[in-house]
Amino acid sequence: MTAPLDRSDFLLNPDVAFLNHGSFGACPKPVFERYQELQRELEWQPVLLLGRQIEHRLREAIEPLAAYVNAPAESCIFVENATTGVNIVARSLNLEPGDEILATEHEYGACSYAWQYHCDRQGAYYRRPETPWPLTDPDSFVDSFWASVTANTRLIFISHITSPTGLVLPIEAILRRARAKGIMTLVDGAHAPAHVAVDLATLDADFYTGNCHKWMCAPKGAGFLYARHDVQHLLQPAVISWGFPREAFAQRVGISPTRDPSAMLAVPAALKFMEEHHWQKVQTYSQALAKEAAVHLRQITGQPVIADASWFRQMVTVALPDSARMDIIKSRLYEEYAVEVPVHSWTGHPLLRLSVQGYTQQWEIDRLCEGLEHILSDESG
Repeated sequence: MTAPLDRSDFLLNPDVAFLNHGSFGACPKPVFERYQELQRELEWQPVLLLGRQIEHRLREAIEPLAAYVNAPAESCIFVENATTGVNIVARSLNLEPGDEILATEHEYGACSYAWQYHCDRQGAYYRRPETPWPLTDPDSFVDSFWASVTANTRLIFISHITSPTGLVLPIEAILRRARAKGIMTLVDGAHAPAHVAVDLATLDADFYTGNCHKWMCAPKGAGFLYARHDVQHLLQPAVISWGFPREAFAQRVGISPTRDPSAMLAVPAALKFMEEHHWQKVQTYSQALAKEAAVHLRQITGQPVIADASWFRQMVTVALPDSARMDIIKSRLYEEYAVEVPVHSWTGHPLLRLSVQGYTQQWEIDRLCEGLEHILSDESG
C-alpha cells in the first residue's frame, strides 16, 4: 500500500518511526505555516487581534469546525485541549453528597484525576466498574456498563475512542439510554475528530469535548467544547475573565485571559488540508495498515486480544507478556531502534498502543515488529 500522505509534508524527524500520532498528533507544513503566519500577525499588532478582533476571529474559526461535527456554532467554544473541556464541566457541576459520576476503566488518566478531585471535594463518587475483556459484542458491553447505573448516577463520562486502549466505544446506545433516563452525559472525544465520524446532532450528548491537534492535524493547543443549549447555563469558565458578565455561552466560558489564539485560528487550515487530501482515503489506508500491524504484533507477543478487530480504527492495542518490563521495552525501542510508540500499564496489564496516520509507512511497522521481537526474546531469555 502507498501512503496517501507524503511524510515529507510533515515536520517529523525522518529517522524516527513515529507510531504515536495518537498522543500529540503531527502538523502538516502548510497548516503549520498558517499557524506561524497568525503568530506573526499577533506580534505585529497585538492589540488589534487580541483587543479588537478576537471574538470575531474565534467565531469565524469555530464555524467550519462546528459544521464538521454537525453542531450549532454558538454551542461550541475553543479550548486548549479535551482535558481542559472535561475540567470545565467537572468544576461546573454542583454535586451533592452521594452523587455518582459513572465512567469506564478505559478513561484517560488526567481526566479521571479531574473527576476524582471534584468528587472528593463534594462528597460524590467517581465510579469506574470493571470491564470484562476481551471485548466482542458491543451490545454486551453496553448492557454491562448500564448495569452500573444507579439512582445516584448524576452524569455518565465516557470516551468516544479510549486513550489507553484505543477502542471505539459504542457510545450511541449509551447516550440514548442516558437521555431517556434524564442522566447527563459528557463524551471525551479527544481522539475522535478526523479519526471517526463525529455527528453531535445525532449523538445528542449534553457535553462533548474533542481535540483538533490529534487526528485533525491542527497545531497543539486547539480543542473544542460543545454544550447543548439547555445545559450551557451550567458551565462556568475555567478562569473568570472579561467574558464572565456575558450571558452567551461563547463569551461567558469561551473568552479567556490573554493567550496565543493562533493554534485555534489555524483550525480552518487543518480542515482545508483534510479536504484537499481526501480524508476518507487517509482513514481507509490507515485502518488497513493498523489492522495488518496488529496481526503481526500479536504473533510476536503471543498474547490474547483485548478486543476483536471491529473495536479498533487507526489505533490498535496489543497486550504484552505480564512479565514484560514496560520501561525497558519503551526505552529500548526508542534508543536502539528509533521507534516512538507508547508502552504502558492499563489495569495492571502491560500494553503497546500503535497509532497509524496517513503518512505512516510499512518500514515503520517493520522496524517496530523487528525491535519488539528482539527485545521480548532478550527479556524471556
